[in-house]
Amino acid sequence: MIRKLQAEDRTQLINIINEIKIFSTEEKNIAVELIDEALLYQGEDNYNIFVIVDNEKIVGYHCIGKRSLTDGVYDLYWIVVKESEQGKQIGTKLLNHAEEFVRMNNGRWLLAETSSIESYDKTRNFYFRNNYSVVAQINDFYQLGNNLIVFGKYIKI
Repeated sequence: MIRKLQAEDRTQLINIINEIKIFSTEEKNIAVELIDEALLYQGEDNYNIFVIVDNEKIVGYHCIGKRSLTDGVYDLYWIVVKESEQGKQIGTKLLNHAEEFVRMNNGRWLLAETSSIESYDKTRNFYFRNNYSVVAQINDFYQLGNNLIVFGKYIKI
């Protein structure tokens, strides 16, 4: 079941984030910051978080929001699956839900940013497998040799 974030979910989400080995401390801090923003400003378009629950435990979540100054472009800020649950199509279910969210809100593009470093190979392959394409790349964005890669998918309304 996928549902909207609730205040009591915060601890479980932080535990899931902290388990993810490829996330840096900065990335973990930003992920928690967005959870707190979503809880504080519920009902606004900035950060919408949806959790996926299996056997009454959260196994992943996605955070999505409308891109400022656009009339139909959404950013997928985070899609996170508990490490022990990866490889079970949970990420795909969350991504499909995010795409449906865009569709239901009359959006047309879903964008996801990631890194070019080797530890993010699985992430990039995930987007390719789900029919996303690279729509932009900025070399040396995060650090020298660590490029920003923007994946996008045009969502048919």
